[in-house]
Amino acid sequence: AEDPVRILRVARFAARFAAWGFKVAHDTNTLMGEMVANGEVDALVAERVWAETERALATDKPSRFFKVLRGCGALAKVFPEIDALFGVPQPEKHHPEIDTGAHVMMVLDQAAKLSPDTQVRFAALTHDLGKAATPEAEWPRHIGHEQRSVDLLMDLCRRFRVPKDYRELAMTTARYHTHCHRAAELKPSTLLKTLLALDAFRKPERLEQFLLTCEADAQGRKDKENDAYPQADVFRNALAAAQSINAGKIATTGLSGEKMKQELFRQRVEAIKNVL
Repeated sequence: AEDPVRILRVARFAARFAAWGFKVAHDTNTLMGEMVANGEVDALVAERVWAETERALATDKPSRFFKVLRGCGALAKVFPEIDALFGVPQPEKHHPEIDTGAHVMMVLDQAAKLSPDTQVRFAALTHDLGKAATPEAEWPRHIGHEQRSVDLLMDLCRRFRVPKDYRELAMTTARYHTHCHRAAELKPSTLLKTLLALDAFRKPERLEQFLLTCEADAQGRKDKENDAYPQADVFRNALAAAQSINAGKIATTGLSGEKMKQELFRQRVEAIKNVL
């Protein structure tokens, strides 16, 4: 028997050398398909899958990795959550490319153009997993896909023992990316709650990763690649305004505990309201 890791490696080379026109030979693809059919892929060890995937995410064209796996039937076995996105429609008004799988591949490649950060690229890959679990009667709309995405992502991360920093960014992106797209319509208190959920006060760099992923999502659509993404600045300005509130100063007024927390929240909301 062949080593099934070779399937992942071929797919990774395809992603790495996509710019040079590297294509998987027909015979190789046939052999890979046979290995999938024979169940050899089922023996893949989680750590090996993640190692190859992380390397593939670092290439110029990470979508090729997943497309090659899909072409030989391996994607359905290794990443069923991603495979299931293909053929799921989205509203044409927002998504000229319609197919969710096609959209996610575009978002992944857009993330690769915007940032070398593989955590951002992983978050881009997994942000819409829940759309595959939308009941068909609701197509092409995907109400509540954010929570479904989080649930599926939990399973995927557990299965491949995905590192914590990857997991946390991907989870918050899956849950809050639609908030980001609607930044201009959000109430100041909702903006603040989202910043707190993203842990943006302690980890401003996590907010930047999140905003990059959301930008990739907005641009990862047919003919939208060069659109501006002003929503990111709404979040940046909101964080800067909220950071200007001095918690120590509030403490000197004699407030503590829950009362102190509420007053800090109230003042931060006011500050955000003023910059908006």
